[in-house]
Amino acid sequence: MHLQGRGFRFCSPSRMLTALVFILLCVQPGRGQTCTEGFAYERRTRQCIDVDECRTMPDACRGDMRCVNQNGGYLCIPRNLYNQPYRPDPIVPEPVYPDPSAGFPDSFVPSPPRSVEPSYPRVISTAQCILGYALAEDGTCNDIDECETNSHHCNPTQVCINTAGGYTCSCTEGYWLLGGQCQDIDECRYGYCQQLCANVPGSYSCSCNPGFILNPDSRTCQDVDECADEPCSHGCLNTYGSYMCNCDEGFELASDGTTCIDLDECSFSEFLCQYRCVNIPGSYSCICPPGYYIYEDGRSCEDINECDTGNNTCTTAQVCFNFQGSYTCLNTLQCNPPYVEVSDNQCMCSAENPACRDKPFTILYRHMDMSSGRSVPADIFQMQATTRYPGAFYIFQIKSGNDGREFYMRQTSNVSATLVLSRPIKGPKKVVLDLEMVTVNNVINFRGSSIIRLTIFVSEHPF
Repeated sequence: MHLQGRGFRFCSPSRMLTALVFILLCVQPGRGQTCTEGFAYERRTRQCIDVDECRTMPDACRGDMRCVNQNGGYLCIPRNLYNQPYRPDPIVPEPVYPDPSAGFPDSFVPSPPRSVEPSYPRVISTAQCILGYALAEDGTCNDIDECETNSHHCNPTQVCINTAGGYTCSCTEGYWLLGGQCQDIDECRYGYCQQLCANVPGSYSCSCNPGFILNPDSRTCQDVDECADEPCSHGCLNTYGSYMCNCDEGFELASDGTTCIDLDECSFSEFLCQYRCVNIPGSYSCICPPGYYIYEDGRSCEDINECDTGNNTCTTAQVCFNFQGSYTCLNTLQCNPPYVEVSDNQCMCSAENPACRDKPFTILYRHMDMSSGRSVPADIFQMQATTRYPGAFYIFQIKSGNDGREFYMRQTSNVSATLVLSRPIKGPKKVVLDLEMVTVNNVINFRGSSIIRLTIFVSEHPF
């Protein structure tokens, strides 16, 4: 309850007894144009008149309070109290002064009281406490908890908060007052969360993307070190919000992104190994066929010389001949008659022997090896005349063994020729060629020949 104080200056009419004369003196209210609070000066009457605050101040009283104008002020009283029946205050009688013409009596007798009706309602309350408090048994004023007694007028969406002598209506945390209603605050709009935010009534919830965990502050996110759980079969590299698996050399990452599978290097190229590639976990290995060993480069095959290593089956009467990938045991030279042995690799038929007529004068035995599928054309053997006669010329030819026409002779000079491989030969194979050198001397009418019996061992492999 609010009461605006009243204050003004006035002169009450008084009667003064003078000798035989009654003079009524009245002091005119106010001087000049200044009035006290609650009054306004009226030029027409040149008086201070009361201001009706209930009309000039629309918000003089709020809530369930009603404004009641009074002289020089106004009252804010509850409406339920304003509707109570009017009970006037007891009137204090105004003193009556005797008529001086009648003389002065020995005693003063006051005049009977007269009733003066006020121009505004009066509220008389027996309560000794201001609004919002209640009188306790001990005579003190205790605050009324409107929130507990449910005598407040807060909106259902609001929360009642008791205060001294009253209460206030507020919104709980996470809500704000909008249009008289408590509306939920969408905290996610203000970036409260570092990554993911979900608005809930009155609050919000933060969460993190995969690969992160929520920090104790429930707002920020921290990277998870997935590698600590060893998700990868080989190596693991932690990244921000994720991880990457890597594989050792010779392996590749599977489609699941975590396991490693062996890389078949042998399927990449047929030239990794000279002979054969064998895949092993994480790598590969080159192997060679029997009669070979792996060279220092790890991929090439080198022939094993069984004749040098002694790893052969030749007898002491035989000669060990090594060729690519294997060896052979050569028997000692045996010349068929009428040929006689003149060295360990040469047979001769003497001109004095009638049986040697029309036969080659000498047969020289030679051996050589050749890789299977050797590229062509290739010069593989050279022969020349060791004895030269004046006026003689020489003819070189293949006398026998060239059934497949894989060879031919190319004369390189008057006394020499080269055996040329014209077609590749697949091994393993043994080829025996009789290379003939015919000597012709027209001066002395001589024609003779010599034979080189060349045995070629073709290996099984092209190396």
